[in-house]
Formats: sequence, structure tokens, C-alpha cells
Amino acid sequence: MQRFPCPFCGPRDETEFHFAAEAGKTRPEPAGEVGAERWAEYLHLKKNPKGPTREIWVHTTCGEFFLMERNTVTHEVVGSSALGAES
Repeated sequence: MQRFPCPFCGPRDETEFHFAAEAGKTRPEPAGEVGAERWAEYLHLKKNPKGPTREIWVHTTCGEFFLMERNTVTHEVVGSSALGAES
């Protein structure tokens, strides 16, 4: 069992968290002019990087979304921060 650091509640059991999205993924704009293929790519395709990554997660207990930096190979969590507070 792993503990993830919620920037609002502190360390909590991993079962309280859900992956939300890749960090830095940009919504295609203008939405009305974007084709179905580009929408499908934006909504369903993920990079699935090997190693250090930045992701958006949600802590289901407090309902807050935040940025988590972790290594997808070692499962080490480097840190977490509130959205908009990341450097």
C-alpha cells in the first residue's frame, strides 16, 4: 500500500486518489472548428511515459484536483502541489 501526498490533506492512502489527466495537455481550440479525430485524440490518447512524469490527480475525499510528480517505473512520488501553484 502506498501513501500519496495530498497538498490539502497531507499523506493519505492511495485508494483515496484517482488519476485525472496528463499535466500540460491543452484542450484543442476553437472547439467548434476541431474535427472528430482531434477530439478523440485529446480525450482518449495518453502518452504513458516511462520514468518521471507530471500528472493531474484528484483526492476523492476532499474533492481537490492537484499536480503530482511521480516516477512511473519506481512508483516514487517526488511531490505534489495545488494547481496553479506549480513552478
